[in-house]
Amino acid sequence: MSFQVIIIGAGPGGLACARVLAEHGLATLVIERKKEIGPKVCAGGITWGGLISRVPSDLAEKSFPVQHIITRRQRVRIEESQPIIATVNREKLGRYMAHQAREAGAEILTGWQVKEIKGQTLLVEQKESKQRKEISGDFLVGADGSNSLVRRHLGLASNKMGIGINYQIAGNLHTMEWHLNSHLFNNGYGWIFPHASTVSIGAYAPRTNMSAQCLKKGLLTWAADRGFILEKEQARAEYINFDYQGWRFKRIFLVGDAAGLASGLTGEGIYPAIISGEEAARTIIDASYQSTAMESLIRKHRLHSRMADWTGENLIFNDIAGELVSLGLRCGLIKFNQLEMAS
Repeated sequence: MSFQVIIIGAGPGGLACARVLAEHGLATLVIERKKEIGPKVCAGGITWGGLISRVPSDLAEKSFPVQHIITRRQRVRIEESQPIIATVNREKLGRYMAHQAREAGAEILTGWQVKEIKGQTLLVEQKESKQRKEISGDFLVGADGSNSLVRRHLGLASNKMGIGINYQIAGNLHTMEWHLNSHLFNNGYGWIFPHASTVSIGAYAPRTNMSAQCLKKGLLTWAADRGFILEKEQARAEYINFDYQGWRFKRIFLVGDAAGLASGLTGEGIYPAIISGEEAARTIIDASYQSTAMESLIRKHRLHSRMADWTGENLIFNDIAGELVSLGLRCGLIKFNQLEMAS
């Protein structure tokens, strides 16, 4: 089997890339190791501008023109005329994006895992039957997450990683909250993100400053103080890669978490995955294409990484920075979208 482009990973980045490629007539194959597209540990928050420009707004489970940021010393309420953040169900988003890619002409192979990359040929294995076959392609796109095989094939380390822990529990809440508390989350944060009939309660922190065990302990303590008893609920955790070292390597491209494009400051990865997937496709289609969208995304990513480094070095500085940013948001000197990957 031979294709012009092979994409490993059917997350938002891989599917966005596949859709654009197929729309331009390139023979495109997406290989996904899971049988079902969509499920992932994810709070499901995405900036409203990033959402409605690329997927139907009715995919939003709930949208929030008001954001609440709670620190140890203040509670900040930010309100805008349009929604700031929406929550999405990753399975619904995945199904929608897979449908769009297939409608454009891309092939999607689920339940198959790439075992080896040999030049322009991939050795893949069907996970249930253990059947193996070789597939070749002119271009390869790694959209295979934080533990990317394609990234490792390129010899790139992943030292800057975050940890996200999420509990998805039944509930119908209407307030989106971000909690900054260095005693519990170091230079990360805890979140309460309402969905249609569930609530995502979780925490994120860079791994260099806090272990997964300590983060989970802080999360359980904080949640219990707010009436959420999570010990008997199912926790799901995921590493989040923000160790960006490039996205274009001749005929190999990295997108989303595989490229380390998640935000080191917030852990948000859906928007940068979609943008980088689309831009990788446009670059494959036209080698002379100059991606201003990627330039903007990388600038914001580097700013977030520097902020994560600075606040992680000293907890006193982290507390002061959190209070100053919150005060700036309260006074309107800082806009909320300046802290997000979308702008």
